[in-house]
Amino acid sequence: MPLLRFDVIKGRDEASLRKLLDTAHEAMVEAFGVPVRDRYQIVHQHEPYELVIEDTGLGFTRSRDVVLISIVSKTRTVEQKQKLYALLAQRLEAECGLSPQDLMISITENGEADWSFGLGEAQFLTGRL
Repeated sequence: MPLLRFDVIKGRDEASLRKLLDTAHEAMVEAFGVPVRDRYQIVHQHEPYELVIEDTGLGFTRSRDVVLISIVSKTRTVEQKQKLYALLAQRLEAECGLSPQDLMISITENGEADWSFGLGEAQFLTGRL
């Protein structure tokens, strides 16, 4: 945990997607201090007409490379979130060639009772995590 969902337009090859996921995970480990093996990522690929990501009036120019990262996580500080946003923008540009204008991130927070990693248990509540 956290759980990351990546919405992208179809067309990236397997190596490019893997680099995107690896780079995002490295930023998550640094910004949120999660363990390296605390990795839950899902990629959703869409036809171009199925993904509409505009700019909310900020003047961004979006391309076919646009990436929406939706994150579900326990509560994080404002500083942790801002660090994550900056790291993702910097590293995805450097490692994957993704323009920061093509990156949108949304975080939804939840609590310890909202996670079960298996066995029908809420491991944060039982003390196993």
